[in-house]
Formats: sequence, structure tokens, C-alpha cells
Amino acid sequence: MPDIPTLTLTLAAATPSPTPEVVQDVVRGVGDVVVPLLAVAGGVVAGYLLATLIGLAVQRAAPRSALAADLSRRSRRPLRVTLLVVAVWVALRLSTDPADAWRPGVEHALLIALIVALTWLVGSLAFVLEDLALQRYRVDVKDNRHARRVRTQVQVLRRITVAVLVVIGVAAVLLTFPGARTVGASVFASAGLISIVAGLAAQSSLANVFAGLQLAFTDAIRVDDVVVVADEWGRIEEITLTYVVVHVWDDRRLILPSTYFTTTPFENWTRRAAELLGTVELDVDWEVPVDAMRAELTRLLSVTDLWDGRVGILQVTDAVGGVVRLRALASAVDAPTLFDLRCYVREGLVAWLQREAPQGLPRTRWEGGGGSPARPSGVPTPPGTDAPT
Repeated sequence: MPDIPTLTLTLAAATPSPTPEVVQDVVRGVGDVVVPLLAVAGGVVAGYLLATLIGLAVQRAAPRSALAADLSRRSRRPLRVTLLVVAVWVALRLSTDPADAWRPGVEHALLIALIVALTWLVGSLAFVLEDLALQRYRVDVKDNRHARRVRTQVQVLRRITVAVLVVIGVAAVLLTFPGARTVGASVFASAGLISIVAGLAAQSSLANVFAGLQLAFTDAIRVDDVVVVADEWGRIEEITLTYVVVHVWDDRRLILPSTYFTTTPFENWTRRAAELLGTVELDVDWEVPVDAMRAELTRLLSVTDLWDGRVGILQVTDAVGGVVRLRALASAVDAPTLFDLRCYVREGLVAWLQREAPQGLPRTRWEGGGGSPARPSGVPTPPGTDAPT
């Protein structure tokens, strides 16, 4: 029986040594895996560093530029994703052989990722431009009718932009598949029939969409307009392609389809200007001193900031049914201020009547006839009175 050293030498002699070709194949296989991984890692680092440098440059300009601040806030992430996808794609193309079997599938996935990232980036840039347009038109000023019109149109355009970008992005992704191109050609061939069927099936929805576009671009209503709809007073809070949100005075939200504002009459108190006239009506007695009450109205209006100084009069509008109806007419800069002004005038005039002219408070009078009533037969006449004839 051979000893262990002899057996080891025998086995070593029997095992064939690797040839140079095998070693080269192994090295080449390892290189085909390691080199692309290192290239991808380098591309990720390069793309991240480039995105970071661009972000730092934009952030440094942000304190001096509202556009740079909005770009940093909205476009930082989509730009980073786009640069990373581009860097990985370039690294793979430089470090791999086009004949590799796995490369087409990976490039297809990177192409889809690039389309999604570019759609995201373009959408963020569109939002930045829309925000820039909104910043030029302030709504916290006295005459903000044009600014509210622009804000309404920008809100609608923003939703249209999102919808169009999503449709284009989905279509671009689908067109990267060879089979989808054939399907797309057949779909376009039958587009007329499909549009007719879709139009009949979604007639109400399409009507709301067109009504929303009409509201946005015909200036019928704008964001922050004061309206009275369905016997409710409120402000237009949001206008979409299909519905309108009305913020009612008691913090309720009234959701109405866009077609409501194109088919139903409603009141728009800020259609041309925010200034409004308001009335306060009081029923008082015939003995009310009208001139003194008119002077009190003038005094009340002169000591309040709620009045804009345009209109302030007191008139007798009716005098029937045992009372005199007085109407105080006053003006204010907008609807909320007018409501407060009407309450202020009403309280002031009532307090003045109670304090200075109590004879003007409304009262009900009842007076009997001038003669004595006839007595029934058989009832004795009191002494000292004449019997009725």
C-alpha cells in the first residue's frame, strides 16, 4: 500500500494543468461581469455628482431668484433620475460588447426608464413656468380681477399639461415594443369608430370637460370669485376640467359639475369689479325723525373703515301697512367687507333709535269707534245718561 505522499504525487501528476486558453476564458468571463459592474458604478457616481453640482449651483442662486428656487424645489429629483439613467446607459455602451445577448434587454429597460424620467422632468419644468406666470399676477391686491383670471387659466392648463404628458409618455413607452406598433397602426385605422363609441359612452363626461375649458377661457368665473349658487354664498376655490369647488361661507365645500355653470343661471358678485352695494332695511313708526336718522347714518359711515366712501344714503322706500320702511344704502370694497358693514349699520341705527328716537320704534295702534255702542232692549240706562234713540 503506497504511503500518503506517494498517493498525493500520483494524483497531482494525473490531474491535467489548465491550459492558457482556459485561463484566458476565465479571465475574460470575469472581466465581462466585473468591468460592466465597475462601469455602471462609475456612471452612477458620475451622474450623482453632476446632479449634485447642478443642484448646488441652483440652490446658490435660489435666494436671489424665485425661478431658481422653484427649479430647485420641483426639478431636483427628476433631473437626478434622468442623469443617472443616462450615465448608466453610456457606461454600459462603453464597457460591453454589442453582441452580448443580454444587452438589448437591458438597453430596452433603460430606454423605458429614460422616457419616464424625461416625462417627469418636462412636467416639472412646465410646472416651473406656470408658477413663474402666477408670480407675476398677485391676488392680494385691491384690483385682482385679471390676476384671478390668469390663475384660473393656469390651473386648467396645468391639468391639461399633466394629462398630455402622461399620454405621450405612455405612448412612447408602448412604441418601444415592436408588437405595440402593429397594434397602434390598427388602432389608428379604427380611430373613427372608437371615437364615436367613446363619445356616446362618455357624453356627460366630455360635456363637463368642454364646459371646464369654456369656464377657464371665457372668464365666466375665476378662482376666488364671489358667487351665489344653489342659494349658497361662497367663493370659487378650484376649477377643474370636470367640476368646480365652491367654498361656502360656513366652510362647507359645494362640488358642482362644470356644466352647472354653463346651463344654470348664477350670481357672480365679482365679475367686473369687487366693489358692491348693500342695503339695510328697517320698518319704523310714522313718527321717526328721518333727517336725524340720515345724519346718524352719515356719522356711522364716517367713523368706520368698512365703508369705501362711494355710496351712503338713507331713503324712505315704502310707507304702507302702518309702518315706514327705510333703506340705508352703503358700499364696500368686496363682499365680506360689505356683509360686516351691513351688520355694523344695522346695529348702529337700531341702537340710535332706542337711545335717541324711541318714538320711531315700530308699534301697533288700535282705536275704537267715536260713538257709544247700542244697548240691547231691556237693559236699564245708567243714571245721568241719555237713552239712545
